[in-house]
Amino acid sequence: MDFDYEHHLASLQRTVQLHAGPKDAPPDIDAGPVYEVTLSRAYAVPVTDLWDAVTNPARLGRWFTPVSGVLQTGGHYQLEGNAGGVITLCKPHDIVRLTWEVAGNVSLVNLRYAGQGSSAACLTLSHGRLPDDEHWDQFGPGATGVGWELSFLGLAFHLGNPDGLKLNEDAFAASPAGRAFISGSSQAWAQAAIANGSDPAAALAAANRTTAFYTGKEPDPA
Repeated sequence: MDFDYEHHLASLQRTVQLHAGPKDAPPDIDAGPVYEVTLSRAYAVPVTDLWDAVTNPARLGRWFTPVSGVLQTGGHYQLEGNAGGVITLCKPHDIVRLTWEVAGNVSLVNLRYAGQGSSAACLTLSHGRLPDDEHWDQFGPGATGVGWELSFLGLAFHLGNPDGLKLNEDAFAASPAGRAFISGSSQAWAQAAIANGSDPAAALAAANRTTAFYTGKEPDPA
């Protein structure tokens, strides 16, 4: 696979924040300390094409996963074999806000779109209401961040070749380039956690566990 993993890792901006309570949470969601992971990447397409790739069901299944439901403000959506929820805000070419509901757990996802001239656009995704619990202690932000980063990578492949095959994440994670990408992503999320005040040793240990989870193989020693 001809894949410049360093280029794709460098194309993403990552931040981790700790909030006293869930940001933009509906009133029926309990307050409490929660984390929010945010990733942002620019793509060499107009914002109209970026918006269509992420919100058009016919295209979502070609790079992400099939989706059903009413994809507008107030509508319910369901990802095949994954999360479902309610779209609480949808402003074309600007923002989508939704609940992310899996196995009784509710978190919040915001997607913001920003045109950068006529031939480039930036997508920023924030996933919040991630509790400070045993799962976070074990994996840190990488459990969420690496998963979304793989989706952003699949989107990059799709936008570069809309008729190409969808990224096979299992085969990718088993390849040398895929393992290098996932390891680099995990380490980058550890650095984002450290910048937010996490203990460096704990953050790096969590990154190693995240890499092992996604690849099934412990990363090579530095």
